[in-house]
Formats: sequence, C-alpha cells, structure tokens
Amino acid sequence: MNESPNPDAARLAAEDVGRANLYALIGRLFYGPPDAALYAEICRSGQEVANQDASRLAAGWRALQKACGSVSPVSVRQEYDDLFVGVGRAPVTPYLSGYAEPASPDRHLVRLRDQLSGWGFLRRSNVFEVEDHVSALCDVMRFLIEDSRPLEEQQRFFAGFVHPGATAFFAALQQAPSADFYKIVATFAQAFFEVEKEAFQMIDSA
Repeated sequence: MNESPNPDAARLAAEDVGRANLYALIGRLFYGPPDAALYAEICRSGQEVANQDASRLAAGWRALQKACGSVSPVSVRQEYDDLFVGVGRAPVTPYLSGYAEPASPDRHLVRLRDQLSGWGFLRRSNVFEVEDHVSALCDVMRFLIEDSRPLEEQQRFFAGFVHPGATAFFAALQQAPSADFYKIVATFAQAFFEVEKEAFQMIDSA
C-alpha cells in the first residue's frame, strides 16, 4: 500500500499524528532495509515518542536510535534478506495470517481482504506483497488514523487483524538467531503495539 501521507493529517491531534508516524515508520522498516536518509532521520528525531507515556516504548526508541547510529547498512541489508527472503523458505515470515490463525491462515486472509475491500482498498497490480504483510497492515492503521476514522473502528481492525499476528511475529524475530538490528526493531514495535492495545482497552471500559 505505502500511500503518501494524508494532506488532512495536519488537523489531527498531536497524539494521533505521533501514532500515524509510528505506524508509518514501523511499516517502512519491515518493508525493506533502511536507507541512509531513514537512519539519519531516526537518529535525530524524538518527536514520535514524545507524547507516548510508556517507559518501555521510550526505551525501545532509544535502543533503535542507538542502533541506527552505529549499524552497518550493508549488514542490515544482508540481515533483512537472511530473515525475510532467505533461500527457499524464509526463517521469519512477515505475513501475519499464519501467526494470527495458524490452523486456518487462508480463512484469516479472506476476512482481511473482505474488510479491506469494504473500505475500498484494492491491491495494485505492481504490488507483490500479500495484504497481510505487516507493513501493509501498518499502512492501514496509519490511514485509519489520518482519515479520522472512529477509534472503535481502529480498535476492531487492530484487534482483529494486527495485534494477534504481530505479537507472534515480533516474538519470532526476537528468537531468530540471525536477527540483530531487527530484534531491536521488533522490541520497539511490540512496545508501541502494547501501548496501542492498552489505549484501545480504555475505550472498551469507558
């Protein structure tokens, strides 16, 4: 998906701008290895987590910044290929249906496609990633925020299609022997998703 930012995003509350930016960043990191500009942007930026009251998230962000300031881009590119591309079957798949519903991933993917179709999302012919790629799901969450969709709608998509599979995906990355930089990315992303889960739970209890 990887759509350009919504021009109406400026009308969003600062907290929602931060949420949208974090989904965009996480999606970009899992879509492909960072380029030099992204490493530099992460190192100098702190605004994305400034309004997030979660020490684990802040710690994850600092660890990610530190890694981006010292990592070898060549080694990260190789790590990305080793983890997510591999020879034959990749050690860790970024497609979340198999994590969210191991017994019936195809059924989970059909439900996801039905939801996306209902919102008017159509897969472009030049996009090879399946709709349940973690980056695509982050893009959907970003869109829902920037489009000012009701929090209940965001919560249903997050709980139904994002959080269950992403949690297991992040755990698989943290346990992968070949993960180094992406173990740090996974820890940061998991911390953010837990902040999101807790915020959505507050909506349910309100």
